[in-house]
Amino acid sequence: MTPIAQRPPLLTMSHIEKTFSGDVVALKDMNLTVNEGDFLSLLGPSGCGKSTVLRLISDLMHPTRGKINWVGGQGSDDLGVVFQEPTLMPWATVAQNVFLPFRLKGVSYASVRDDIFEALKLVGLENFQAAYPRELSGGMKMRVSIARAMVTKPRLILMDEPFAALDEITRFKLNNDLLELKAAIDCTVIFVTHSVFESVFLSDRIVVMAARPGRVIHELEVDTPYPRHEDFRTSAEYAAHTRAASEALGEAIGVAA
Repeated sequence: MTPIAQRPPLLTMSHIEKTFSGDVVALKDMNLTVNEGDFLSLLGPSGCGKSTVLRLISDLMHPTRGKINWVGGQGSDDLGVVFQEPTLMPWATVAQNVFLPFRLKGVSYASVRDDIFEALKLVGLENFQAAYPRELSGGMKMRVSIARAMVTKPRLILMDEPFAALDEITRFKLNNDLLELKAAIDCTVIFVTHSVFESVFLSDRIVVMAARPGRVIHELEVDTPYPRHEDFRTSAEYAAHTRAASEALGEAIGVAA
């Protein structure tokens, strides 16, 4: 994998401010560069604007001030999004749910049938194409959501605490699988989490944010090479990185208090 310092930038956020009605300042002077190939986690206390950053990047809302620049001119059309909840259509099969990004672009199902099968195979659900969401466990529903986000092979995938509601065993398994999926489609990931442990296991860059107003106060690198497995979770290196991230998060919480 290309070292972080040698990766070309994918997008930049320059002096971003986002103010909501009632003069609530969600972000102020938010500066961030996302490089091609990053697994970047946004870590911080509730209310620090992590999800707002994702909404701005995905063009679901616009900054009050500042600029988001996509290098090469490609923007929100070339990304996938995974929300906190799977947000599946209950009346549609698993395959039809994964087809949704193509459907919104006017692409026929027949022409992308193989892409849908490949995406479901990557998340281990190739035998559940005809199942409905009500027939799936919480972890399986999230796998469908991830398959839907990656089926078009986007340059960037945004993930907003996708595993927060899952039990720890399922969460660990999906963390492992996510790293394999990222490698398989060679994309960039921005991952929002409250978990220091999750951010260290998944990321090579951790951006720590403080609240009121939301902004970056620390950036940490996790230089352990991929692939990462369960032995990394019990290593001294992992413990050192989690300690550094915990200290940075503690500072962010203190700043926000």
